[in-house]
Amino acid sequence: MGFALMTHAHFRPAALLPAVLVLTAALLPAAAPAQTIDEKAHVCAGCHGEKGIPQQHLWPVIWGQQQGYLYLQLRDFKSGARKDDMMSPIAESLSREDMQALALYFSQKPWPDLQQSRAPREVSARAQQVNNSVVCTSCHQAGFLGDSTQPRLAGQTKEYLQKSMLDFRTRTRGNNPGMTDFMLAISEQDIADLAALLAGL
Repeated sequence: MGFALMTHAHFRPAALLPAVLVLTAALLPAAAPAQTIDEKAHVCAGCHGEKGIPQQHLWPVIWGQQQGYLYLQLRDFKSGARKDDMMSPIAESLSREDMQALALYFSQKPWPDLQQSRAPREVSARAQQVNNSVVCTSCHQAGFLGDSTQPRLAGQTKEYLQKSMLDFRTRTRGNNPGMTDFMLAISEQDIADLAALLAGL
């Protein structure tokens, strides 16, 4: 008897259940395998470098960066407190556990040597005067090595440092109002001098 000629009395939905299940399984996408932290970190290397040296000078070093700081930045990218066209979508896909694991992973890597030149003596002297006035080392610690949630600045890329300070100054970056206050208290030339000093440490 053809299906089109079946009466209501002869129609048994249960008989079609196996076929429905097979069709449903065929249409549903296969579940993606769970990524390990090594695999997630490999995605980061596309910009931040396989050996910790960023592909572009405007992108920061994250190898050897402070664990607490790395976690907070990922959290802020995810929440929207800090915005970036590339980082925000990546962070949105990360769980809290992923962010904690990635922060630990990168904090345990050695800080890379970017081989940046030391600041000229006169630039260094001006930058030290700026530090004396706003006391950057009260948070970023001696040698600008950072601690916990305060980032290491020593040896960071000069271009990234300068851009970050200017972004705080213009409030383009808004996830640390205290930094905005500090950057408004100094000049753009002061910011350039500080970036040159820090990059060469």
